[in-house]
Amino acid sequence: IRRVVDFVGGWASWLSLPVVIVTCVDVIARKIKYVDGEGNIHSLQLWMRANVGPVFESVILQELEWHFHAALFALVLGYGVIYNTHVRIDLIRENLAFRKKAWLEFAGLTFFMIPFCALVIWFACDYVQASYAVQEGSVSTVGLPYRFLIKSVLVIGLLIALLAGVAAWLQVATILWGPQHLRFPLMTLEWPEEE
Repeated sequence: IRRVVDFVGGWASWLSLPVVIVTCVDVIARKIKYVDGEGNIHSLQLWMRANVGPVFESVILQELEWHFHAALFALVLGYGVIYNTHVRIDLIRENLAFRKKAWLEFAGLTFFMIPFCALVIWFACDYVQASYAVQEGSVSTVGLPYRFLIKSVLVIGLLIALLAGVAAWLQVATILWGPQHLRFPLMTLEWPEEE
């Protein structure tokens, strides 16, 4: 399970590149101005839209920015769990003994992360289906069509996060009830001898 989450998160992290590129193109093209032969001032973005293609429309670029950003965020959620880089407040947890940390992790995964992901996936599938049924697109007339695609990516990201939660849960369950001599790379905890 960890390898699947690691694979998706590793590849999805490359989405940061189009986020940066699209954002830079949008900002730079809007800010650069030029004067035409008649003395009129135009932005580079208007020239690009007219001469290169409609993809350089400001609305399309801005929607691409948040689509790539949403996909990046959604698809690396599980990656954060796998590498223990997810946000957590460790005021209490850091001062606990290893087995108590394991019990706290087990409770958090069992009662919060896994059920929450499953519940949101359940409702998000209806959200995607409704979007697909009406062929929802951007509210802007020049925006991107097929809004259900980005909504589907959110569901996939939550599925990956759920898989990461299950993988972490299996590790914590092995720590709590498995052989005490067994050692393997942990995701959400550190072995006591490594602390």
